[in-house]
Amino acid sequence: MQVQGKYNARIFLAEQMTRAQGLRLKRLSEEAYQPAQYARDLSFTEAARRIQVLEAEIELANSF
Repeated sequence: MQVQGKYNARIFLAEQMTRAQGLRLKRLSEEAYQPAQYARDLSFTEAARRIQVLEAEIELANSF
């Protein structure tokens, strides 16, 4: 990410989804039969939101 010609690695890394999030999101998206929910270029916040939604959907499906 470039901001006014400057590169700030901390901001860039803070915005990217972590490896752990990526692995969890991939597993959950496969378990929920929603592979489109996984993408390699998600932000940390978007990945966290998708993980939360998929966990809730899986928990709801398992309650039946």
